Amino acid sequence: MTSTFPLTERYLVDDELVADPFPYLAGLRAAAPVHWSPVHRAWLVTGYDPVTTCFTEPAVSADRIGPMLAQTPLHLLSPEAARAFQIMAGWMVFVDPPEHRRLRSVFRGAFGPSQIRRNRPMVQEAVARLTAQAGAGRTVTDLVTDFARPLPATVAAAWMGVPATDTAMFQRWAIQVGDLALGSVQSPDEHERSQQALLDLFDYLRRLVRLRRAEPRADLVSAALASGLVGDSVSEDEFVAMLTHVAFAGGETTSNLIAVGVWNLLRHPDQLDLLRAEPELAPTAVEELLRFDGPSKMSIRQVKTDFELAGQRLRAGQRMYLVTAAANRDPARFDQPDTLDLRRHPNPHLGFGQGAHFCLGAPLARLVAGAALTDLLAAAPGLALAGSEVRWQPSLLNRSLQALPVRL
Repeated sequence: MTSTFPLTERYLVDDELVADPFPYLAGLRAAAPVHWSPVHRAWLVTGYDPVTTCFTEPAVSADRIGPMLAQTPLHLLSPEAARAFQIMAGWMVFVDPPEHRRLRSVFRGAFGPSQIRRNRPMVQEAVARLTAQAGAGRTVTDLVTDFARPLPATVAAAWMGVPATDTAMFQRWAIQVGDLALGSVQSPDEHERSQQALLDLFDYLRRLVRLRRAEPRADLVSAALASGLVGDSVSEDEFVAMLTHVAFAGGETTSNLIAVGVWNLLRHPDQLDLLRAEPELAPTAVEELLRFDGPSKMSIRQVKTDFELAGQRLRAGQRMYLVTAAANRDPARFDQPDTLDLRRHPNPHLGFGQGAHFCLGAPLARLVAGAALTDLLAAAPGLALAGSEVRWQPSLLNRSLQALPVRL
């Protein structure tokens, strides 16, 4: 099962690798693009071709909740923990076809181009407001706290139909649920608070769904209900569970894309100047920032049945890490992969996944991130890093800055 591997095996959440995982991942990919890691007790899949294979391979399962519950059945958990697990088990990201297709069908059209374009004025208004607030009376601001984190959460809340008076509460729940789902909670108390946030968010969204049944509006919940599938092929509880995932997933991913993207642009002044001079490059810039240093480092999968991958025999029940951060810099697929090139085209990166689990919210994330980058650069011509060091969130799955001090 092991492969010849000349590098010293390292834990991917070591501080040094959290700050800069790419040199180590490059060495790992070159030595063994499919490698059994005793440290992680999982297969690390780092090559572009093997990762893309796994996104569509029937022998690979996205279900992470089932194996956990097999070790700790629901009746052994507290009522709150059991309910939280049941909610997460209904997230599409953890469900395989054909169940995945059944659940996803509820949102057909709700995430379509016309629906997304309708959000453009709202996104622009939110960007302008937050940019002004971030720079109000200050020369140095934390771009994460004051801009990158609240912007996607504000847009997501408005898009889902959350009243403005509830936005702050909704954002707090969504952030805490994101910490729970992405393994960022650091203590039992934080875990309990994040778990309770998931339950509170579920109950809130269930009330919102019932309200929108009676009074439809131009929002995501109303558009999804208009499909007629909720209460038919998909239960109300399944629909609400999926909404709890939508509430945090788009905001967390997009905020990290914006913050880390700005950090990388400020470290590559030639590319920053290019985007300032040609703001119409925003769509390709977003794709390149997703490839070069995207918000998701990997996806976790489970081997459902034995199969062969890149000369290795993978066994049922084994865990897999599909390391998209490594695949997106594979020189076998990308020319000069360690170079940030906002004109790169084509750019078949895996930042939004691939296959059945391709990110449902990708169009909205692209819209919000593109608007954030171009409008921020236009509003802050003197934007610069306020110091050489940044702090990273210790996480196996996502690439997240704790703070990004900048001068406006």
